[in-house]
Amino acid sequence: MKRVELIAPCHFGLESVLKREIIDLGYEISKVEDGRVTFIGDAEAICRANVFLRTAERILLKVGEFEARTFDELFEKTKSLPWEDYIPADGKFWVTKAASVKSKLFSPSDIQSIMKKAMVERMKIQYHKKWFEETGASYPVRVFLMKDVVTIGLDTSGVSLHKRGYRQLSSKAPITETLAAALIMLTPWKKDRILVDPFCGSGTFPIEAAMMAANIAPGMNRSFTAESWTNLIPKKLWYDTIDEANELVNDDIEVDIQGYDIDADVIRAARQNAEDAGVAHLIHFQQRPVSELRHPKKYGFVITNPPYGERLEEKEALPKLYSEFGESFQKLDSWSAYMITSYEDTERYFGRKADKNRKIYNGMLKTYFYQFIGPRPPKRTVKNEGEA
Repeated sequence: MKRVELIAPCHFGLESVLKREIIDLGYEISKVEDGRVTFIGDAEAICRANVFLRTAERILLKVGEFEARTFDELFEKTKSLPWEDYIPADGKFWVTKAASVKSKLFSPSDIQSIMKKAMVERMKIQYHKKWFEETGASYPVRVFLMKDVVTIGLDTSGVSLHKRGYRQLSSKAPITETLAAALIMLTPWKKDRILVDPFCGSGTFPIEAAMMAANIAPGMNRSFTAESWTNLIPKKLWYDTIDEANELVNDDIEVDIQGYDIDADVIRAARQNAEDAGVAHLIHFQQRPVSELRHPKKYGFVITNPPYGERLEEKEALPKLYSEFGESFQKLDSWSAYMITSYEDTERYFGRKADKNRKIYNGMLKTYFYQFIGPRPPKRTVKNEGEA
């Protein structure tokens, strides 16, 4: 496959984290927009992006981009794209998702059906066929309209990349794996520092941190739609990518990662999830209320997703909960705390104004990532060889 543009959607407000990840993976960024980063790659990049990126929601192979203000324009311009370069004659193809923002064309179902018809008309001409059985591999199409600009991509991932394959059991309000990973990356936490999540729920923050510490690629243990695209991506590239991921794993490490929750059933679920992720030996889970948050060592990190109180009866309990959290954290005088919540009185009851605050959309819910930054630990002095 020649060099192509690949689109990686992400959570709004976290584009800079994903951009850094893509650059670290060795690829060139071509565009950064709200909720997505576009980069240049080839067939191997599709495999590696799916397997290694922790904060992308999926990887789309960009087929085309054009302006369309009428359905006739949408039909003709979709028909003019070289679909035969991507989809074989027996391929199963459909427009799985259409999203429209500030555009004249706004009906997702109409956009989907018109684009499907246009694709069929193009492929009828190219393959000299009147009917497509669609018995082969799946080629789902996603389209996004922004101010009348239509961007079309083939979905190489299939199930969203936040589905790592380890979280079979969830707590009431789980944070997605991709969002948890991105938030950890927004902090200065590294594997040699302590990390505690006092509202760990299904264990997503501790598990994602442990996977980072052990260099376990997030997509190692799942499958992707594009694995069956043998017309575009040789199977060997997928095998090579998994081999690369396996070689990078180092789970024989010493870390201090802990997860607490007041609910014993939730802690059992978190332990099972950690087991399925291959990091159970790196995390200490314990049933414990936030009022008992403590640690004997200095310069640790609290990274957490406390209850938001989306239901009225839960909201009444939040002042006490956040006050207990704040009081416990005060005693950890050299620590830093990072929490994502939509609770508007967070700072009031936590008892401290955040040093930094970042707006992040968790799905359709507007949340804030409050950052209470503690002092840096003193630099370690490396003694010369032969010194006592």
